[in-house]
Amino acid sequence: MTLIAPWMQFYQQSSIVDKGLKISDYAYERLDVVIGSLFAVVVAAFIMIACAATLFANGVRVESAKDAALALGPLAGPYASILFALGLLNASIFSAAILPLSTAYVVCEAFGWEAGVDRSMKAAPIFFFVYTALIVVGAAVILLPIKSLIETMMASQTLNGVLLPVILIVMLKLINNRRLMGRFTNGRVFNALAWGMVGILILLTMILIIVSIWPGLLG
Repeated sequence: MTLIAPWMQFYQQSSIVDKGLKISDYAYERLDVVIGSLFAVVVAAFIMIACAATLFANGVRVESAKDAALALGPLAGPYASILFALGLLNASIFSAAILPLSTAYVVCEAFGWEAGVDRSMKAAPIFFFVYTALIVVGAAVILLPIKSLIETMMASQTLNGVLLPVILIVMLKLINNRRLMGRFTNGRVFNALAWGMVGILILLTMILIIVSIWPGLLG
C-alpha cells in the first residue's frame, strides 16, 4: 500500500485549483490534508496488523487478491472476507477514477490545455479524452494474461518510490521560494521535518534499488 506517491502531489494541487479555493480557504484545506493523511496512516497500520496476525502468522502466501480474501475467511471469520472484498472494491474504484484524473490534469497543465471536471466536454475535449483513454488502457492492462497482478502492482509501487524523492525535492524548493509563495513559505520546523522525510525516502530508495539489483545481498 502506498501512503504517499508522486501522483498524489499533482492531484492535490490540481484539485485545489479545480475547486476554486482561495487564500482564505488555505487553513481549512491544510486541515483537510492533515486529517486525511492521518486517517490513511491509521488504516494502513490496521491493514498490516490484521495481515500479520492472520495471514503471516499462519504462513499463508498471497499471490493475488483472491488468495487473501479466501484465506481470511477460515482465519478471521466469513465477515473478514466480505470486508476485504468491499475494501478492495473501494480501492479499485478510487484508483480507476483518481489516477487517470491526476494524469489528465498534469498533461493538460503542461501544454496549457483547458482542464477541470467542472468543464464541459466541449470546453475541455483533450482533458476528457486523456482521462477516458487512460481508464480504458488501465482496464485493458488488467485483462491481459499477466502472470501475477501482485508483482505488477509491486513494480509500479517500486517506480513510485524511486520517483517520489525527486518530486518532493522539487516541491520543497518551490514552497521555499519566497518570490513565488510570499508569506506562505515553510517555517523552520516544517522544513526540518520535510527535508528529514525526504532524506529517509532517499535512503529507502537506495536500499530498494540495491535489493532489486542484488536480491540476495541483504539475505
